[in-house]
Amino acid sequence: MLERTPPVSAQETEQGPSPALVTTLAVAAGALVANLYYAQPLVASIAPEIGVGPDLAGSLVSVTQIGYGLGLFLLVSLADLVENRTLVLTTLAFTALGLVGAATAGSAAPFFAASLLIGIASSGAQVLVPFVAHLAPEKRRGRLIGNVMAAVLTGIMLARPASLFIAANFGWRAVFFASAALMVVIGVLLAKMMPRYTPRGGMHYGRILASMPKLLRDIPVLRWRAAYQALLFGAFNMFWTAAPLMLAERFGMSREGIALFALAGAGGALAAPLAGRLADHGLAQAATAGAILAMGLSFWASEWAVVALALIALVVLTLIIDAAVQTNQVISQRIIFSVPAEIRGRVNALYMTFTFAGGAAGSVLGTVTYHAGGWTMTALAGAGIGLIALALFALERWGAAKP
Repeated sequence: MLERTPPVSAQETEQGPSPALVTTLAVAAGALVANLYYAQPLVASIAPEIGVGPDLAGSLVSVTQIGYGLGLFLLVSLADLVENRTLVLTTLAFTALGLVGAATAGSAAPFFAASLLIGIASSGAQVLVPFVAHLAPEKRRGRLIGNVMAAVLTGIMLARPASLFIAANFGWRAVFFASAALMVVIGVLLAKMMPRYTPRGGMHYGRILASMPKLLRDIPVLRWRAAYQALLFGAFNMFWTAAPLMLAERFGMSREGIALFALAGAGGALAAPLAGRLADHGLAQAATAGAILAMGLSFWASEWAVVALALIALVVLTLIIDAAVQTNQVISQRIIFSVPAEIRGRVNALYMTFTFAGGAAGSVLGTVTYHAGGWTMTALAGAGIGLIALALFALERWGAAKP
């Protein structure tokens, strides 16, 4: 049963959540996910101050990512068991606690513990996405999911330049203090605005987790959509792992220049609401094919842009890659949330776990391909991932067309 506070009129119920609520939920999702990326451009500053050597500096980011992966599977699935408003507010509180812990850490052990907590609790962002699907009327579900996912991608893209700017002016600890304050503000707003959603009872946490392999087996569209997005998000992470290296080496960009490039790439988030509208109008399959093609071709064309030192062309191709990944994400979640409401939390947990695993593999692949063959190999790998995703999509459509 969905309880709303304050009460809404019948007309408001039919139209779905208010723009103010959707905006607040979107900002919350984007701000939570951004916590995964604040430390990435700051490892050189953080590591020596907490006693971590250069060889292990990358683990400052890896621990947060590992925590997020655990949270996606173990915490997001609780959305089918625990009242969602309480769950989200709890994750915000623990995220703020972890951020303060990271900001005040004087050695490696407390920083790693805080980073793990930040990662686990930040997965609360993915509780908000099926929550929006619960609130949204069918005819507007894709659009509203698109609005929230646009904020998630914006959070990912803006986190690095924002952390660089704050750290340059106030030190790296200020980045974590600022985000902790933002979590508190968002928590206060959601406590006042977010309606309650209590899932149907009858299951305990052990049964929730035990049921997930069966859901993966019994919902073919979940497997297909998770595979597409794992591939595309892997390519996305591969691009953003290798691109800073390429921009510094081939274009001579400073850290600030790379941050501005990333800021320009955040424009790809604008594709999310459009993708939601396409899905709402029955164009999900065509948009999926277009997104996969656009991503693969843009990777292939990026090799020419780098060789020609055509920075504007590279920015445009970057926008297309980001928009393509975001388009497939919104459409996929619009499709998988067609399942019954009582299993949406677990379905999203499975989907996002596979997506995140693909992203983690892509981060490794970005380093490997760039060091092995420069941007040429990275671009070819991205185009190859596009081909694999397109082949899987064709296979799914062929199976669906069979009598």
